[in-house]
Amino acid sequence: MRLLLIRHGQTPSNVGHFLDTARPGPGLTDLGLRQAAALPGALAGEDIAALYASTLTRTQLTAAPLAAERGIEVRIRDGIRELSAGDLEMRADEDAARQYLTTAFAWSAGDIARRMPGGESGTEALARFDSVVAEAAGAGAPGTVALVSHGAAIRVWTAARARNVTVGFAAEHSLDNTGVVVVEGSPDSGWTALSWAGKVVPEVTASGAADGGPAGRTLSGPELGPTADQPFD
Repeated sequence: MRLLLIRHGQTPSNVGHFLDTARPGPGLTDLGLRQAAALPGALAGEDIAALYASTLTRTQLTAAPLAAERGIEVRIRDGIRELSAGDLEMRADEDAARQYLTTAFAWSAGDIARRMPGGESGTEALARFDSVVAEAAGAGAPGTVALVSHGAAIRVWTAARARNVTVGFAAEHSLDNTGVVVVEGSPDSGWTALSWAGKVVPEVTASGAADGGPAGRTLSGPELGPTADQPFD
């Protein structure tokens, strides 16, 4: 089956670079609403059998225009909400963003027992996302299912589950608001990433810089690699 992993539209917290992961979270900015309105046209070529969104307000608002255009319901699932920031919640400093991303990408690399400061472990975060993907596989097989989720959750899950996406690739490649990662496969056979924000994912991926996540910051350091010359998203 084919999965479309869609990041939500822009929020005020994205603009302010806050680690805003708690429920229900903020709504969309004017730009975010326009991004959501553009999704049906951007996905016009996709035969979407089912549509999911997280329990956070921003994903549901992003999914609404697509649901209305296709005449399908939005299935709300907590499992695809953003990776919890724990004690780092609502911080906007670089140290907090670094801790958050370093911990999250450690999960993709296999250190799933590691826990976000005051928050969930990789075991818990990946399991909840996996459970929704498994449900979606049944709902859409053999068609396409769209999951409107969150930047860090999508990048970390894809790096952990797609055979051709390394941690370095996911860390280096941020995902803009309403950006889409397309994967193909199944929970049993595994997943292959076909495209990342409109670009083909190479068979052999590169390692390197880390940026993005809920705070949208460009970071550098020994754990994350050199700084990428990319704007905040």
